[in-house]
Amino acid sequence: MDHNILNALSEITREKSIEKAVIIESLEAGLQSAARKKLGAEANIDARVDPDTGIMVVEQVKTVVVEIDDPDTDIALEEAQIEFGDEVEVGDEVRWELPLADFGRNAILVAKQILVQKVREAERAQIFEEYKDRVNEIIVGTVQQVDRGNVLVNLGRTEALMPYREQIRGEKLHQGKTVRAFITEVLDSAKGPQVILSRSHPGFLKALFHMEVPEIQEGIVEIKAVAREPGTRSKIAVTSNDDRVDPVGSCVGMKGSRVQAVTRELAGERVDIVPWSAEPSLLISRALSPAIVSNIILHRERNEATVVVGEDQLSKAIGKEGKNVRLAAKLTEWKIDLVSSREYATRQRVTDEMTMKLAEMEGVSEELLILLEEIGISTIEQLADASSDKVREIPSLDEESAESLLATAQVTRNELRKMIEKTIVEEMDKEAAEERPLFDDDALGDEDIGGEKIDEAVEDPPEPKGDIFKDFPAEGDTDDSASEDSDNADAGDEDKKVDPFANTELED
Repeated sequence: MDHNILNALSEITREKSIEKAVIIESLEAGLQSAARKKLGAEANIDARVDPDTGIMVVEQVKTVVVEIDDPDTDIALEEAQIEFGDEVEVGDEVRWELPLADFGRNAILVAKQILVQKVREAERAQIFEEYKDRVNEIIVGTVQQVDRGNVLVNLGRTEALMPYREQIRGEKLHQGKTVRAFITEVLDSAKGPQVILSRSHPGFLKALFHMEVPEIQEGIVEIKAVAREPGTRSKIAVTSNDDRVDPVGSCVGMKGSRVQAVTRELAGERVDIVPWSAEPSLLISRALSPAIVSNIILHRERNEATVVVGEDQLSKAIGKEGKNVRLAAKLTEWKIDLVSSREYATRQRVTDEMTMKLAEMEGVSEELLILLEEIGISTIEQLADASSDKVREIPSLDEESAESLLATAQVTRNELRKMIEKTIVEEMDKEAAEERPLFDDDALGDEDIGGEKIDEAVEDPPEPKGDIFKDFPAEGDTDDSASEDSDNADAGDEDKKVDPFANTELED
């Protein structure tokens, strides 16, 4: 029994977390390479390692033939009978053991290199198989190095990369810090498996709620959509498969404990939780919270929605730097055109006033108008969006005429849109100019409400002049009690009234 071989195999198995059978297979491949180094690249070598005793056996195998074609793999019948006995026949395989001591130093080095390479390949394959099944999961690692914005994270058996674009803006990750991250993909590169991590991915937010909310783990509450602007604000839409369970309350937790735990992990990122709805208008309205929506007009063919809000709700709907409406658009997957109620009314009025009928477009006769209506085209917008094949269905139009008609419709539509938008801007500017603010700063000029000029600092107030303070006695004319009487008297009354409590001493 070779205890040294068994100990070495056990140590490799323990350190690399590779199965013992894989290590033995790699060792056998190394022994075969070492034997071929000595006997020739085409030699037929059989190497075996006993996993229980550690005994290694290397044998050369040849086939018995009448005439030798390849000396590395064939042996003549006469030679084989002399070596192995008369019972050997043509087609039999004969083998003899090769002493390991005869391999030489170079052959042993080749065996070692093959063994190391095979073990490394097996380890890489095992790591790849392990982590490729963990994509879209959260993993915990230690920051090993920060290089040019990219972060290397030690996961124990391998290193993972968190690119700069996958990090939360403003978050500081330093060496030695324990960090949670989301596995986005695992690449099988020539240098080994590459695990890519992210803390800015929307799936990271979803996975954090899955960890914090038991109802999500049990499948009672489901996260239907996620929208993130990492480090600042996020929105999630949730629904419940049980009418007795409130999905929003489950995600918020007692006194906000669950959502606060997620917020702390995301470096203070604010998370809005809204109830999911299959009806787009209701979902859009909820997604724009805390703003109150007045009306929603859906354009389903373009997946666009015009959202009307009151003047006092417009800033809430837009949010700081436009984050609220931008996240709402990501969450609902609808393009949102946000307008105030006044602007929407102006748009409707201007659009109605400047709408052009199809019959008024150049090149559309009464006969052509009838034919267009027969194929379902009654407006300039419909004609501009129509395909060439549909317009060619009209018998009186050839290919050139159809293309010309479509081009005219598209130009007309675009010009109308430009005119309408220009008129809307002019009308809005006109309405804004006509509105007067509650306090006109220009009317006050450089003076404040007290009458003193703001830009002029007055060090010492001027002495009162004239008869503005004529009802007050001059300094030194009265004693202290008389002064108190004067202060309590009406300044505009010439006949001074006597205060019955003037001579009463008051305690502090």
